[in-house]
Amino acid sequence: MSIIIRHATPTDLPHIIKLYQTTAQLTGGIARTKNEITEQYVSHNLQRSFKNGICLVAQHPTNNNLIAEIHCYKPEPKLFDHVLSELTIVVHPSFQAQGIGKFIFTQLLSIIENTRPDILRVELIARESNHKAIKFYQKIGFNIEGRFEKRVHSPNGIYGNFEADIPMAWFNKNYTPKHLTLPQIHPPPLPYHNIYYPNAVYKTSLSIPQNKP
Repeated sequence: MSIIIRHATPTDLPHIIKLYQTTAQLTGGIARTKNEITEQYVSHNLQRSFKNGICLVAQHPTNNNLIAEIHCYKPEPKLFDHVLSELTIVVHPSFQAQGIGKFIFTQLLSIIENTRPDILRVELIARESNHKAIKFYQKIGFNIEGRFEKRVHSPNGIYGNFEADIPMAWFNKNYTPKHLTLPQIHPPPLPYHNIYYPNAVYKTSLSIPQNKP
């Protein structure tokens, strides 16, 4: 069956909240607790992504429930206009370790390479104990850029009460400085987001359970 990957829309807000809250109950599933996944938090991420970033969702092929989401957006200061930051990826616990996270993440990077010449750098942060994630990020082209020592409060963790955050970055080989960018390379902005192909749908054939998340 084909997983549907598409750009998020404002109507996805309650479904993304549900996805985040479900995943937050899993230890290590997301940095925030379930109580910290508020409508304001998710809405903020969506609005920033619609404005100058990207937000993709993975939709179950039979019941249309959202089973994954990924987003990133530009930081506020103009001097970071070539950067997409605050990258977050969430995969529903029932659908993890099935290749969905890899597909939606690589699709995000492909969209940036092919449609966002204004972006040079994509950055994320992973906690040091998440070896699997760090290895995966390196495999798809991210580089470790240092350590934020004792940044994460992690009681009873394998590194004691605190552990480091690991900053990582990926660079767009198709970046074009603005003074070299041809006019009209971007289409007119849409009402709620500024991306190239707002109606594009990407599919992949993955074997996933038929049960609802």
